[in-house]
Amino acid sequence: MSHILILFYSQHGATRLLAEKIALGASSAGGEVLLRTVPKVTDNLDAQAKSVPDAGAPYVTSRELQECAALALGSPTRFGNMAAPMKYFLDSTSALWLRGDLVDKPACVFTSSSSMHGGQESTLLSMMLPLLHHGMVICGLPYSVPELASTTTGGTPYGVSHVGLDSNEQNPRLSEDEIALCLAQGKRLAHLARKQ
Repeated sequence: MSHILILFYSQHGATRLLAEKIALGASSAGGEVLLRTVPKVTDNLDAQAKSVPDAGAPYVTSRELQECAALALGSPTRFGNMAAPMKYFLDSTSALWLRGDLVDKPACVFTSSSSMHGGQESTLLSMMLPLLHHGMVICGLPYSVPELASTTTGGTPYGVSHVGLDSNEQNPRLSEDEIALCLAQGKRLAHLARKQ
């Protein structure tokens, strides 16, 4: 099996924490995992992003997306939608779409927000749309995962989520339920990737 791509954008660290736990779940189920991010976008058209981030996960390449066996896609919630850097990256994947490179590959989505009603579910749904156009098979979280029915923090059947109670969350922490849901999502994604 080729790699499972865990692709995320994170500004304050919560989405990165979700990505790392999903990666842990996928690798515990035998998947080879690549943890990648996308660069920020700017309204300064003359500015150039560094080709390598200062710290953390490397930037994703089109080839890493093309060659993945499965994809977990994560973004913080921005007004009920994915963040601009993730949308900008997805908008650049037309060549993969034209060739059908992602058709029938399993994918899941995850998000974080700073408030309970911050638009997590609409963000998850918005991230599914380009994946459906690519022909990917969406892998949600079934209610057979017990934490989905008991969580009072993040978690939806559409995908893993994190709710930060402090809108200026400097040191985000995942709840035990959120961690369990991430691990379950990663394991499920790896299991489906092996079935291809």
